[in-house]
Amino acid sequence: MTISRRTLLQATAAASAIGTFHIGRANAQSAEFTYKYANNLPVAHPMNTRASEAMAKIKEETKGRVDIQIFPNNQLGSDTDMLSQVRSGGVEFFTLSPLILSTLVANASISGIGFAFPNYDAVWKAMDGELGTYVRGQIGKANLVVMDKIWDNGFRQITSSKGPVNTPDDLKGFKIRVPVSPLWTSMFTAFQSAPASINFAEVYTALQTKIVDGQENPLAIISTAKLFEVQKYLSLTNHMWDGFWFLANRRAWERLPEDLRAIVAKNINAAALLERTDVAKLNAGLQGELQSKGMVINETKADAFRDALRKAGFYAEWKKKYGDEAWAILEKAVGSSLS
Repeated sequence: MTISRRTLLQATAAASAIGTFHIGRANAQSAEFTYKYANNLPVAHPMNTRASEAMAKIKEETKGRVDIQIFPNNQLGSDTDMLSQVRSGGVEFFTLSPLILSTLVANASISGIGFAFPNYDAVWKAMDGELGTYVRGQIGKANLVVMDKIWDNGFRQITSSKGPVNTPDDLKGFKIRVPVSPLWTSMFTAFQSAPASINFAEVYTALQTKIVDGQENPLAIISTAKLFEVQKYLSLTNHMWDGFWFLANRRAWERLPEDLRAIVAKNINAAALLERTDVAKLNAGLQGELQSKGMVINETKADAFRDALRKAGFYAEWKKKYGDEAWAILEKAVGSSLS
């Protein structure tokens, strides 16, 4: 399935019409296991499209025994709120960036090290391979269940209301919104920016009111969250890759009989692979659309930014924090020395 501009608009219109995005809510009472899946993305994002398909298949294949309702777009709170809820059992499933998850699982954020991955081939080789296995092991120690396949958020780009970002010098003194995660704060501090940790639900308003000059996100989110309405400049920095681990509350997961767990995991992991293709296609086709919305787009070269981080001691600092074992797995995955 290709996610087109028309599909995005239709999904957004449908979401506006119904106000919520709860799958199977009308028949929830008949299910043996009625679970909630929360996320922070707009209804129109491919993650919610593919999750909706997966939850329908799960309900069908379990003969109605498992009904997973979707609550998108921060309906159940901020990222940090929902992380608390999935830990306590307030929600049973939640997708979260590994960089934000690092507030609970320190080494989860290693996949988001700045300018580590040159392309998607390197990302999936790492995340479906040894690096992903290592991170899932760390998440498991925090008493959460995590699905095998990480979902894609995309390579992140910087937007601004002030002007384009062409070199590391353009980031000096730049007030930039970053997610609530130490790695983001550390990286932009290394660039001598002024990072502000703000939950995604508050980003549009923070940009509109000029609390911050800019933010950074993949193109799909810049588009679906309509950040082009409050940002003029888009700089294609590809400064970090970001994804979403599909997390489950351990007690809720273990309540499911083994055969039902297998059906749920199979469909969620299959949906993740489809969503990856959707996001890559969507991001590839969005530059022209965002230009048509009035954004001024420029490309950058990673080497200058990577050198600035190296000189600032960013890589050395995080190698020490993650430890030699984790760092060696990362460098093996990306095929080059960062430190």
